[in-house]
Amino acid sequence: MTQKANLPKVVTVFGGSGFVGRHVVRALVKRGHRVRVAVRRPDLAIHLQPIGDVGQITAIQANLRHRWSVDRAVEGADAVINLVGILFESGKQTFSAVQEFGAKAVAEACRDAGVPLVHMSAIGANVDGEAEYAKTKGRAEKAVLDTLGDRAIVMRPSIIFGPEDDFFNKFADMARFSPALPLIGGGTTKFQPVYVGDVAEAFARAVDGEVAGGRIYELGGPEVLTFRECLEEVLKITRRKRFFVNIPWWAAMMQGRILGMLPKPLLTTDQVTLLKRDNVVSAEADVDGRTLDAIGIKPASVDAILPTYLWRYREAGQFTNPAAPSENGGTG
Repeated sequence: MTQKANLPKVVTVFGGSGFVGRHVVRALVKRGHRVRVAVRRPDLAIHLQPIGDVGQITAIQANLRHRWSVDRAVEGADAVINLVGILFESGKQTFSAVQEFGAKAVAEACRDAGVPLVHMSAIGANVDGEAEYAKTKGRAEKAVLDTLGDRAIVMRPSIIFGPEDDFFNKFADMARFSPALPLIGGGTTKFQPVYVGDVAEAFARAVDGEVAGGRIYELGGPEVLTFRECLEEVLKITRRKRFFVNIPWWAAMMQGRILGMLPKPLLTTDQVTLLKRDNVVSAEADVDGRTLDAIGIKPASVDAILPTYLWRYREAGQFTNPAAPSENGGTG
């Protein structure tokens, strides 16, 4: 991915209107690239327009389940980024259709057009994994690398945090109303939260030809935190005291079965299965130079970023007394 590395490019970003997508688009336009945001609903990508100059960002319709729309979105691009992924299945939006078939369709379209691809996977992706999410992510990785070889780069982030994240925000909001927060499986699962801005920078550098192709990179932040420590961080920043309730795995699976029937479930059995495994950068990736540090990015810490957006969950928002106690409570 070294051709035209220093020149402005036309970059197609599948899934560019989402949480990670808007930050990736911002990183690309700052470099002068023109961006095509390929999404199922172009009208929902209007919020991206102010990020770039007039005409620098264009939203186009594409659906990974329809190969012809993928080919059209890739045509004429100099590079492609695929950020599309789902955390739960809904109707035709299944793990297999979106994360496996869709990723393969994008890779084949890139091969036919002769352009490189940067593909977002996730730490824990494994063709032999227990969770469908992990299995389809693993199959997608294999399809992408088998199809494009050195012209493909796979990025596996740990849990991503930032102003619009669906993890720290979710529990901060829950703490506003609930007297207790749940510790699924006892809260011992380990994460390596990575700032969305650092993830976006990694993708942009890959597009610019600064990252070696044909490899899988694992993106994690500077600290490893347990599930419980993540929630403690939320309570510290929002200055709330809440109890912790341990939810055994069997009980969490039962909750996942029930909640999984909702249109937008808070928890599914597949997510519970994912939580049984730590979500951290592997020792192999660190040794092989397949991390943010190896790319030349010094990852931001949770302590440096979370207070910049979780303050809004404090009792009086930004007007909360800074001297107020911020200790959190918990059960064993």
